[in-house]
Amino acid sequence: MIGAAMGEIRSWLHDVAAAWDRFWFCGRTGETLAVIRIATGVMLLYSHLVLAKDLMSFVGPDAWIDNVTAKQLHDGAFGVSDWARSYLWHIDNASLLWAHQALAITASALMAVGFLSRLTVPLAWFLNLMYVHRLTGALFGLDQIMTYSAMYLSLAPCGAVWSVDAWLRRQGKWSAKMRDRWLPANRSYVSTNVATRLFQIHVCVIYLFGGLAKARGEMWWDGAAVWFAVANYEYQSWDMTWMGRYPRLFSLLTHTTLFWEVFYCALVWPRLTRPIVLAMAVAVHGGIALFLGMITFGVMMIVANMIFVPPDLWRRLMGRGAHEKTPVKA
Repeated sequence: MIGAAMGEIRSWLHDVAAAWDRFWFCGRTGETLAVIRIATGVMLLYSHLVLAKDLMSFVGPDAWIDNVTAKQLHDGAFGVSDWARSYLWHIDNASLLWAHQALAITASALMAVGFLSRLTVPLAWFLNLMYVHRLTGALFGLDQIMTYSAMYLSLAPCGAVWSVDAWLRRQGKWSAKMRDRWLPANRSYVSTNVATRLFQIHVCVIYLFGGLAKARGEMWWDGAAVWFAVANYEYQSWDMTWMGRYPRLFSLLTHTTLFWEVFYCALVWPRLTRPIVLAMAVAVHGGIALFLGMITFGVMMIVANMIFVPPDLWRRLMGRGAHEKTPVKA
């Protein structure tokens, strides 16, 4: 009996190890990451162009939050020190700052079109990270979403499809060695799957802690949170105060939103519930974009949720897919 029990335990452990290996280290093609690369690159480009309209007010020597203060916000002068660092703390020269901004704009544009994405995606991520650490006090969720999206895209050949890189590879003008290094083929890569899983887990963690934080607020329990959001004139894009005549409606929306956000991390994985969870994400963040004036934030959160859309669905939608299925550890 003991031997049989030990055999069952060993079999169970073997199944767990096999499932863990499949979850992380099977091959995956890059269509999903390609869509996110395009959207994130476009949003980074837009963000940097908006920043360029008044660059010196944000990073110049007379910025609203100057370099000394920005540094002190992270180095422990005002509290606990963190790991955030930026070389922009040490640059006051306007010409250098404009050159840096031009480089960030260029890298974002090249990321969006997928030109030399092995280089331009990590570069776009790093430059934006330096801005995030410099612009403390002027940040919003959009900046964080763009940064972590670009970070995970940097781990995989996200320019293997729907990109200038893919077009250049088809031309066959580069040497085989250069093509393999800088113009990856669109096939299954282990690195694509690892990047996808890390991205997915990050999104789950965001929703879990966001939902738990909401659950600490009384308005999310008494059903009034959605009403207070739509009645806030500071954020109001469309007048939705007519909802005040239907308290049961905004109470239902409040509790549904809270339930969805807290349990997102569990319900997004099963195939049966995933479409419902993602549809809710589009509804919630689409509502934030349309009714609360936070269009860029709402759009980027929808883009982040796309990480749970399988590559084969994008292939069917676009009518074009991977040509090589052999997993590659790259």
